[in-house]
Amino acid sequence: MGLLQISTSGAEAAETVVSEQSISVIDLLMKGGYWIVPLALLFIVALYILLERVRVLKKADKLPQDFNDKVKMLVAEGNIAEAKAYCGMLESPMAKMVSKGISRIGHPLKNIEASIENVGKVEVYNLEKNLNYLATIAGAAPMIGFLGTVTGMIQAFISISQEEGSVSPKLLSAGIYEAMITTAVGLFVGIVAYLSYNYLVSKVSKLVHRMEYTSVEFIDLLQEPTKI
Repeated sequence: MGLLQISTSGAEAAETVVSEQSISVIDLLMKGGYWIVPLALLFIVALYILLERVRVLKKADKLPQDFNDKVKMLVAEGNIAEAKAYCGMLESPMAKMVSKGISRIGHPLKNIEASIENVGKVEVYNLEKNLNYLATIAGAAPMIGFLGTVTGMIQAFISISQEEGSVSPKLLSAGIYEAMITTAVGLFVGIVAYLSYNYLVSKVSKLVHRMEYTSVEFIDLLQEPTKI
């Protein structure tokens, strides 16, 4: 019974410590001052852009493995309408570029290349949408956090200067650590935004390479002797 009581009391003590730690984190954030509010908003915006772009890029990357072969076969057989309908069923940027090229079959090759390139530019713009906001958040969040620390330090030293007699170490340390909270939060938000930005840029770059490869394959197809 004694061992059971000791283990039970130990578990209760551990739960109490965990509870106190979770509350202390919330309390620390609350003590960061009003600068925590814009940092929290920036963090929410960064997460939203990350999740929204991941969904868009994942959707754009979906393309059947036999896409080029099937388009090549349909165009070679002269089934232009069927090839265009097949591309229209897909929402990938590569399919939209090829669809535009198919609709221009019969025109000079330079006009076809220009049409495909224009569609590609529009699709790249759509893929890179809102990425500049992530880059802005990555740079602005640490600066806002540092600004909050500076203003917090100023307020802390004003409070210290108003104290009569000797200043207690507790008062001095409390003012400093509360001011440093905004710097930590700002750095955290900036790091999340920075990593998200670089991840999304790498995904967009991969898609752009696929778009270029697909367009080159289609132009090469048009230069081959076919029944078009």
